[in-house]
Amino acid sequence: MEIHLVGESLKFMVLGMLIVFVFLIVLVQVMKFQAKIINKYFPKKAPVVPTPQKESDEESRHVAAIIAAVTEFRKNQS
Repeated sequence: MEIHLVGESLKFMVLGMLIVFVFLIVLVQVMKFQAKIINKYFPKKAPVVPTPQKESDEESRHVAAIIAAVTEFRKNQS
């Protein structure tokens, strides 16, 4: 009697493992198919690189003044 129960439990274990294995294979295939569909209808767009804007003369003078002030401050700290 006990051997019969052990055999049945082994059958159910193998059956359960096969069902899970088949489910995982089907899941992977569905995900691959979904990725192909998404890439077909929604392709990745190339990133847009912003073009640098030309600095105005006044802005470049401000930057130069800030750099000069910081350089002078660091000289005095030493």
